[in-house]
Amino acid sequence: MQRLHGNNSFSSGGERALPFLLLAPTLLVLLALSIYPLVYAVRVSLQTGTGAGARWSLDNFTRLFSDGFFLSALLHTLVYAVVALSFEFLLGLLLAVLLNQEMRGRSVFRAALLVPMMLPSVVVGVVWRLALNPNFGAINGTLKSLGLNTESLTWTASPRLAFLSVIAVDVWQWMPFVFLILLAGLQAIPQEPYEAARIDGSSTWQTFRYITLPLLKPAILIVLLLRTMDLLRVFDQIFILTEGGPGFATETISLYIYRAAFRFGNFGYAAAMSFVLLIVTNAISLVYIRLLQKQETA
Repeated sequence: MQRLHGNNSFSSGGERALPFLLLAPTLLVLLALSIYPLVYAVRVSLQTGTGAGARWSLDNFTRLFSDGFFLSALLHTLVYAVVALSFEFLLGLLLAVLLNQEMRGRSVFRAALLVPMMLPSVVVGVVWRLALNPNFGAINGTLKSLGLNTESLTWTASPRLAFLSVIAVDVWQWMPFVFLILLAGLQAIPQEPYEAARIDGSSTWQTFRYITLPLLKPAILIVLLLRTMDLLRVFDQIFILTEGGPGFATETISLYIYRAAFRFGNFGYAAAMSFVLLIVTNAISLVYIRLLQKQETA
């Protein structure tokens, strides 16, 4: 009896430990790829100097508030995110509403719109850099064939045009993502409210304002959350198109972090800027999440 009881105890203990054993590989990967790099980044950001002269301090963080280049890169990033997100949302919503209607060739239009989103960002950057070339690019070539003067249209050499150009490229590539999410949200809306609105004699605008937009709000908040996080950390497209130029006109925080770390070797300062970007992104994301939670409980 004691022997049998001992085996049962061992079996019971093994069953309790089994879930932890199954989770162990995932936890090890999480520790290696997420937790350890985060802890190491905190350590690096709190160190100034190198070698034997390294010391612990908050100098890297306090330096940020007096660094004009960092503040300018932060402003560029926020303006870039707001403008690009506004155009992507408005165009994506407009196309989602239009292509949610019954029309000929609707499937073809939907498929064509998704092509830019499926291309790698590096490929998009290279293609658009060639297209925006003022001498032999496709855009100026097309405008010249229409009889327009393109001498002043140096798309990536003029500070204002360069900033607008990188925004336009991002809108071209990622507006389809907004369109796709909003179209899925529109198709998930039940038809009963629309039928009731038609019976009551509501206009198209009233139906859209009081039925479509409120019921589409969860999808809107989700797509705004995802695109905001992507826009705040944009790097590859701008790096390929303008490398932050001309001058400092299109420099974002991600580009500035890259230069500080890999061109000037100041990894502590780069880590400090990375944490500031993380805090800004999390703060904005929490606003979206709170709004989404209120919508779900309403």
